[in-house]
Amino acid sequence: MKKTLLSMAVIGGLFSGAYADDLSDLKSQIKSLTKKVKSLEKKQKRLKKSVAKVKAHDAFDNIKWDVDFRTSFDNLHYKTVSGETASNNDLYTNRLWLGMGYQVTPEMIFKGQLSFNKAFGADGNVNPTQKNPARGRGFDAFDWIVNESLTDDTLKVREAFWLWKPTIGGYSTSFSVGRRPATNGYLINLRDDDKAKSPQGHIINMEFDGASATLQLGNVLPGMYVKLCAGRGLTNANTKLDQAGFDYATDGDDLDNTDLIGVLAKLYDDGQYGAMMTLFRAKSVPGYDASSVTPVLKTLGDIDGAALSFKVQGIGDEINDFLDDTIVFASFAMSQTRPNGTRMLGTETTKSGYSYWLGAQVPNATGGKFGIEYNHGSEYWRPFTYGEDTMIGSKMAVRGNAYEAYWTQPIIQKDGKDVFSMQVRYTYLDYDYSGSNAFFGDAGAPISLDDSAALAKAQIDPVETAQDLRIYFRYRY
Repeated sequence: MKKTLLSMAVIGGLFSGAYADDLSDLKSQIKSLTKKVKSLEKKQKRLKKSVAKVKAHDAFDNIKWDVDFRTSFDNLHYKTVSGETASNNDLYTNRLWLGMGYQVTPEMIFKGQLSFNKAFGADGNVNPTQKNPARGRGFDAFDWIVNESLTDDTLKVREAFWLWKPTIGGYSTSFSVGRRPATNGYLINLRDDDKAKSPQGHIINMEFDGASATLQLGNVLPGMYVKLCAGRGLTNANTKLDQAGFDYATDGDDLDNTDLIGVLAKLYDDGQYGAMMTLFRAKSVPGYDASSVTPVLKTLGDIDGAALSFKVQGIGDEINDFLDDTIVFASFAMSQTRPNGTRMLGTETTKSGYSYWLGAQVPNATGGKFGIEYNHGSEYWRPFTYGEDTMIGSKMAVRGNAYEAYWTQPIIQKDGKDVFSMQVRYTYLDYDYSGSNAFFGDAGAPISLDDSAALAKAQIDPVETAQDLRIYFRYRY
């Protein structure tokens, strides 16, 4: 019995010693593994930081592109005071916008847009079937509307500007210089199915090179901001290799610089109710002087403009989905000439004009939008809307009445955005006075279309009515 107990004690001692050794090894291994895990965790943290830096760098170190391609069919009809008619039953066009953006830091952004806009089978708006190809391009070569006119398939710069967004004294601000976005502005963007860009579409809708400075005042009123804008529409300068050797010097025989300065203010916008205001002066605007033996473009005086627009996006407070998605708006605008010893709009005296514009947009059962609009312009109404997206002249410039109805329908959507859509739009212009789409000189003089004697004396047969039925298909991504 004693031998047995002794043997068991010896065996137990041996096992106890072996267990202790194993436990020590295990602790050592755990300690080693723990060090390795901690080392790996540190490396992983460093790797995450590096990846985050790379992602942040990549986010600010490449140009983001977007595509907007539209194919349109337009059916156009005109009738003059004398009853003469003109039409184009099937005008097909392609319009391409290539947008780009580069953000090197959160405060500093570059934005641009390349464009072409052309008729099928046409080059530079010179129709090879014309008996007189020299007729070609006319005023649509003006830089104000170079991307809104039908030209060729070469890409042109529609927008190119830098945008700096510093915070100064606790206020968000922005400063920008370049070819600024000055078309498809507030309210006109609804029928164009675009996001509203910088100007008020009622009184400014044309391309411009210039600068802007914005101060955000949302702490005063919801959505409020004030923007100072300045631009140059014409530059007086000789060309390169001037015959007299005065490269790019000003030329007294040419049109003066045309400059515009104004204030744009979002007075209020809480997402449902909004109001916007614009005040501006355009200096040294051009126009025809009919008193010359050969009428030529001359520099005239200045012109002032103002607009006040209101929009309601959603009727009532969650009454139903239809009213929630309904938009109604009203806008009033004025213009006033300031002749400088010349004739503006056919007279040497200051003339004022006005326009009002009403519209509504409602949803339909297919997920699309129906819209109706009406605007009226007085005898001496003169806006800067030469770049409006129409084929029959600016409806906002009409001295008379304009009626419009449209249906915009998304076909393919992704992530809540319209990738492929269509629109049917009908526009009818009924003029009361001539000169609605002319410049600021004698060609823009208003003559009542009911005054046959005055029309005969001026030897003109102006358009009395114009209409355009447009159908388009549009891809955007």
